[in-house]
Amino acid sequence: MILLRTQNLSAFYGDFQALFGINVDVEQGETVAIIGANGAGKTTFLRTVAGALRSAPDAVVFDAEPIGGKTPHEIVRLGIAMVPEGRRLFPSLSVEENLLIGAHSERRGPWSLKRVYELFPRLRELRHLPATSLSGGQQQMAAIGRALMSNPRLLLCDELSLGLAPIVIRDIYQCLGAIIAEGTTVVLVEQDINRALDASMRFYCFQEGHLALAAPTKNFDRAELTAAYFGMQRR
Repeated sequence: MILLRTQNLSAFYGDFQALFGINVDVEQGETVAIIGANGAGKTTFLRTVAGALRSAPDAVVFDAEPIGGKTPHEIVRLGIAMVPEGRRLFPSLSVEENLLIGAHSERRGPWSLKRVYELFPRLRELRHLPATSLSGGQQQMAAIGRALMSNPRLLLCDELSLGLAPIVIRDIYQCLGAIIAEGTTVVLVEQDINRALDASMRFYCFQEGHLALAAPTKNFDRAELTAAYFGMQRR
């Protein structure tokens, strides 16, 4: 079953076009990676799916419903949540208050404050501290937990490893594996190509706002990926 489909998806920042006719399918229960160089359009793709950038209504279809014209709040209520690049926690709120904001949609599902603290025990210990007093890895855990509190069917993850130490990245991805095991569908943007491919079933490679390559993460042609990543092929 196709849970998310983009059809000829284009996106703009004012007069600047950032995405050009992107067609992506994500099946329910899949983990799909979006890879590409800086400026390829990866974050723009996630922001458009999440409603932060507008698109034509039928350019983004979720669970067979066109959602391209909906607001971010409406999209969260439908079951899509995003872990943004840079975490973007609310600095004036405690860790627990940041987590509770994620539950504002009141969607039912397996994730609750108790479950998030079971996944990230350190957050329980730090729950009364200002969110921005946490380390980078702890803030990333809080950002993931906040997204999970909305009980999403589709979790959009933007650069989970950005700025983190290798041992912290390992722990974050172990927790992501537990989230995936719950049946959550994941779209993962990650600068670390090997990390992205190891965590996913299929990948899409973007290059300057265009879709350059789509393939399974097993038995793909590395030379073809290199050519697509660096734009060394005709579109």
